[in-house]
Amino acid sequence: MIAFPIIRVVTKLLIPYILLFGFYVQFHGDFGPGGGFQAGVILAAALILYGLVFGLQAVQRVVPAWAVEKMMAMGVLIYAGTGITTILLGGKFLDYEVLDHHLLPGILPHGQHLGIFVVELGVGITVTAVMTMIFYTFAGRKHVL
Repeated sequence: MIAFPIIRVVTKLLIPYILLFGFYVQFHGDFGPGGGFQAGVILAAALILYGLVFGLQAVQRVVPAWAVEKMMAMGVLIYAGTGITTILLGGKFLDYEVLDHHLLPGILPHGQHLGIFVVELGVGITVTAVMTMIFYTFAGRKHVL
């Protein structure tokens, strides 16, 4: 099988660029197209590509299933925690304007920008973890026939 080593080499060359693009979409999504969902899918696609080429066990050595489970919970907690923080500061759920007046004014970015950034980070972590776990589940299933 001559093509298999070529696929492995090309995959090893592409994955860093896929991850870099995913992080770019994540951290610049509040200024332009993109954001947490798109970045999460791109980052998960890099892990899934690695798993398809090198096998399920190889990708689970890089990102174990227990870590993916913790990432799912952490992303949701970041998202919900941002909303609860805005409630505790006297606003409505995800009312970023209250972050302007309470969290180190002049040092941190404006409340609207900070709120969007943190929420999109939570969404990105959650989407990456969920997409990866879906791949782990389907790739790890036993054949019935």
